[in-house]
Amino acid sequence: MIRNKIVPLWLLICFQLLADAQTPAPIKQLLQAPYMRGASFSLIVKDVQDGKTVYSYDTDRLQSPASVLKTVATATALEILGEDYRYPTTLEYDGILEDGTLQGNLYIKGSGDPSLGSSHFAPGQNEFLATWIAALQKAGIRHITGSVISDESIFDTEGASIKWLREDMGNYYAPGSYGLSVFDNMYKLSLQTGAAGTRPSIKGTEPDISSIRFKNYLKAAPVSSDSAYIIGAPLDDVRYLYGVLPANRERYVLKGDIPDPALFLARYLTDRLQQKGIRVDGAPSCYRIETEENRWKRGERKEIVTTYSPTLREIASVCNHVSHNLYADALVKTVGLQYRPRKYEVISSFGRGVQVVKEHWEKKGLNVFPLRMNDGSGLAPADKVSAGFMGELLVYMAAESAVSDAFIASLPQAGIEGSVRNFLKGSKLQGKARLKSGGITGVRSYAGYITKDGKTYAVAVFSNNYSCSMSRMTSRLEQLLLQLF
Repeated sequence: MIRNKIVPLWLLICFQLLADAQTPAPIKQLLQAPYMRGASFSLIVKDVQDGKTVYSYDTDRLQSPASVLKTVATATALEILGEDYRYPTTLEYDGILEDGTLQGNLYIKGSGDPSLGSSHFAPGQNEFLATWIAALQKAGIRHITGSVISDESIFDTEGASIKWLREDMGNYYAPGSYGLSVFDNMYKLSLQTGAAGTRPSIKGTEPDISSIRFKNYLKAAPVSSDSAYIIGAPLDDVRYLYGVLPANRERYVLKGDIPDPALFLARYLTDRLQQKGIRVDGAPSCYRIETEENRWKRGERKEIVTTYSPTLREIASVCNHVSHNLYADALVKTVGLQYRPRKYEVISSFGRGVQVVKEHWEKKGLNVFPLRMNDGSGLAPADKVSAGFMGELLVYMAAESAVSDAFIASLPQAGIEGSVRNFLKGSKLQGKARLKSGGITGVRSYAGYITKDGKTYAVAVFSNNYSCSMSRMTSRLEQLLLQLF
């Protein structure tokens, strides 16, 4: 009996010794650091040319990816929609147009475009508005007896994932993604601060969103930067201001998310039309409100003008370069439009997108069991992925995908640009790595490609639940990659 128990024990010890022997020394050194006690760590490095694994450690471990999940969102969207895909946004009307008067409503029909009016496509981000107004003037419309109504019905009303943290809700980096988005679904809140201990005063927002009601619990303090939050639920006009701002500032700016982008856009266009001499009698509205109040009309509409987004290649590049959460979530919801729910199935726009993402990669031969998605941005703490899955996806995108060039170009060059402009800066890998970074509380991750000696390697590295600062973990992962390469 005792002998039977000893043999499996020795086998276990031998396997552990073999695993330790295969673990590169730089990884062993990292794992021995006191701040890695209780942490989880995974890494994979694969040769893109032959798909062989060069380095690996705990590649099946499910890790929180944070924004590295955006590589999955952008890769899937490029694969399914194509790099030349453009989102349309159309102005339509119903009723009768006669002698300059539209006896009916003007509709803004969205297709989920996250880039409409985006600051990342400046200086032309406002061209859509000029184009719309010019088209209305060309059509001879001088008076609208109905309303400007946003049609955001292509997605559901779950703009922000129910899996996100409360501290993210209301902040500019976590805007909801809807069938209609505009100006990155973001506003700037201007405040003036006085002496330490006093409450800052609110000066206004840009763009002007008069419907928002701010509950101000901010305090001024003798600090150089803020630790402040704008908190609020999606579609709710109440926003709570918490935290600390630097004292004695004539103007200090915080950024928040537009609570209801579709309704805001209807109001915004209505105001601009009035300024241009086009009278609008009805109050601005949107699909959500119209259906809730049983006023939604399903009659025939006529097109006035359609404007188009930049190409998906450009949108994916912005998404990965600046880590744009809105873009990533919108891309997942957009591919989800291809999902056909089963009879009586109730599934969200996020849920449809996740199903399409998994089905796509399963068809490509990847094991999608380690892919646990709740959004495209990686904001949900429940998002999980393994280094092994990421390695396979990165190899496929580099070696087999028809949109390989667009995907690789969407990843910023380490040490040079985007969210990794300071990572590997001044090192021998500066400009030789294209990486997507990810970081939330207790999570630091990177995924992408490193080129060395004429060969390209797919790289994914995850560190979760470490006990040091994120900046220190960033430095250690930087050091690790330099040692391995």
